Amino acid sequence: MKIAVLKDASDTEARVAATPETVKGYVNSGHKVNVVKGAGEPANFPDSMYKEAGASIVASNSAAAKDADLVFSITGGGKKLISSLKKGAGITGLLSPTDNMDFVKACAKAGVTAYALEYIPRISRAQSMDVLSSQSNLSGYRAVVEAGSIYGRAFPMMMTAAGTVAPAKVFIMGAGVAGLQAVATARRLGAVTTATDVRPAAKEQVASLGAKFIAVENEEFKEAETAGGYAKQMSEEYQKLQAELTATHISKQDIVVTTALIPGRPAPRLIDKNMIASMRPGSVIVDMAVERGGNVEGSKPGEIITTKNGVKLVGLLNWPSRMASDASNMFSRNLKNFLPLVTAEDGSYAPNWDDEIVQGCALTRDGEIIHERLK
Repeated sequence: MKIAVLKDASDTEARVAATPETVKGYVNSGHKVNVVKGAGEPANFPDSMYKEAGASIVASNSAAAKDADLVFSITGGGKKLISSLKKGAGITGLLSPTDNMDFVKACAKAGVTAYALEYIPRISRAQSMDVLSSQSNLSGYRAVVEAGSIYGRAFPMMMTAAGTVAPAKVFIMGAGVAGLQAVATARRLGAVTTATDVRPAAKEQVASLGAKFIAVENEEFKEAETAGGYAKQMSEEYQKLQAELTATHISKQDIVVTTALIPGRPAPRLIDKNMIASMRPGSVIVDMAVERGGNVEGSKPGEIITTKNGVKLVGLLNWPSRMASDASNMFSRNLKNFLPLVTAEDGSYAPNWDDEIVQGCALTRDGEIIHERLK
């Protein structure tokens, strides 16, 4: 099989879809790998390391992709790239299909099979391929570390001859993969940590990390989780009750990290201007959902804003890319575990269309858009 590794160049993207480690494994398995010049440099993987691993370095994305059987990317490389691919080739990445239908249509028109890795089913067999979890895990960690830097005060209690430093109070809103890692990180740093989520299973998970769970636990709360483990859209009545509880709690916090996202929908609004106004000067709110409209009123993508009452609203983008080396290592291993599902016994490119994981993440096939979410 011929594999192309793209350079996902943008202002916020520093990751690469294959590292020298995984490329070496592909080459040893008999695959030919073309890596675009400079693809790994933002993640501290220079071209020399790819050459040592057995890859060929090519000048551009289009040059790498033109004769590839399978293209590895982080974000897909853009609509224009698809015209460079041969009919029947595949392309993988975090393709954001519901936000990027022109890309999906271009893949279908060109006869290219697109695999959206964020659509890989959340089943036990697919855990090693779960790019959303691997990237979110790093995001949750980084968000708390970044918040601590911006906050500018200590996290743990410190008892000194000059007096006692009170511990920081950290509130994590949303206890998915990113949120739970944020809880764990805040706890390790010594903060008094609380968390909330609409999913009942999150209560036990938060408690297991030593944090206190905050939520309105009524009948609707008990049924607020989909079969895939995601949060359901809650009723207006529940949202009102939860907002009242949240408002009281937020006023006492030093740092708040919001992580709430519902796949395929705008991010739910969790914090309004009145809640922000109740917080102390110097407090920090990190809106990890800012790219999907944001959980926090007034947060802006790519910016850190200081409100009139001195609260900092952090809307930094692409958290995994802020840890590009580790994020690339994890992403590339997820992709390496996915590869056997689209590889024949002789090493050629051949998707196993009977496999539920392939069915779950494939967007296009034989010139048609096939994914149920996109039809």
